[in-house]
Amino acid sequence: AWNAWLKSCERPGPVFAPLCQQVRRLSIRSVEQQRDWLKLRLQPYRVESLSGSAEGLLTAYFEPMLEASRIASAEFSVPLYRPPAGLVPQKPWYTRQQMETLAQAQMALAGLEIVYLANPIDALVLQIQGSGRVRIGNSNGSQAWLRLAYAGSNEHPYGSVGRWLLDQGALRDASWPAIKAWARQNPQRVKEMLWSNPRTVFFREEALSDSDADSGPKGAQGVALTPGRSIAVDPLSIPFGTPVWLASAGAQVKLQKLVLAQDTGSAITGAVRADYFTGVGAAAEELAGQLKQPLRLWALWPK
Repeated sequence: AWNAWLKSCERPGPVFAPLCQQVRRLSIRSVEQQRDWLKLRLQPYRVESLSGSAEGLLTAYFEPMLEASRIASAEFSVPLYRPPAGLVPQKPWYTRQQMETLAQAQMALAGLEIVYLANPIDALVLQIQGSGRVRIGNSNGSQAWLRLAYAGSNEHPYGSVGRWLLDQGALRDASWPAIKAWARQNPQRVKEMLWSNPRTVFFREEALSDSDADSGPKGAQGVALTPGRSIAVDPLSIPFGTPVWLASAGAQVKLQKLVLAQDTGSAITGAVRADYFTGVGAAAEELAGQLKQPLRLWALWPK
C-alpha cells in the first residue's frame, strides 16, 4: 500500500500532509519498520454508520480496455462525447434517452464526439466506471492507446440496469456477464434497458504513456489509482487520502488489507461503503463485475 500512499502525498489533505515527509522516507524501509511507524503515529477507528452499524457493502470497479474508432461506421457507431456547452453542476441536463431522441440535444452534442465504440453496453460500462482506455487506429496503419477520463455528467441520478432487469423478471443474476448475455439474446430491448439509467458521463481525452501502463486513472483526490490499493468512498464520511484497513469476505474474494481512500462515485454513499479498484482489463472486469459482499472499515487517523 505504500506506493498508493506516496501517490496520495502528491495531493494530501491538511490532516495527512504533515506525515508525508516521513511516508516518503519510509518508502525505502522494511515492511516491519513501516508497520512500527503506523502503530506509533496512527490510531485505528472503526467506521460506523450514523445508526451505529459497523457492517456495510463492498463493490468494485475497474478501467475498461476497448477498441474504438475516430470515425463513425457500421461497425463503430456508438459515440462518446466531450462535455457540451451549458452544463451546470447539480442542474440536470438531457437524460440518456433524450440525448438519443431529441433534436435539440443532438444539436448540442454535434461535433463533440471523441471516439465511437462498437457496443452500447461497453459504452455504458465505461460511463459507469468513469474512465477507460481505448485503442484507435492511426492514418499510417499504427495503433495507439488513449485514456478517456471523467469530465462531467448530465447530473441525473444513476439507475442500475441490473436492478431494472431484476425488476422485469428478466434475470436472477445481475452480474455484467449475465447482463451482456441478456443483451445479446434481446437486441430489440437493449435501448429500453439503457434508457432505464438516465445518467450519462462525458469524457476528456488524455495521452497514455508507458509510465501510465500500470496505474489507473486519476480518482477524485486527483492522484492515479493503484490496483488493489485504492478505494472509492463517501468523502463526507472518510476524507480523501485517509489510509483505511479494509476487511471483507464473500463468495468472490477475501480481503484484509491496507488501502487508501482516493476516489468517490455517485453510488458510493454512507460511511461503511466502498468501491474497490481492481485494475485494468479483462481479469479486473471479471472480479469487479461480480464483487458484492459485506464490508468493515477502520480509518487510520493521526494520534
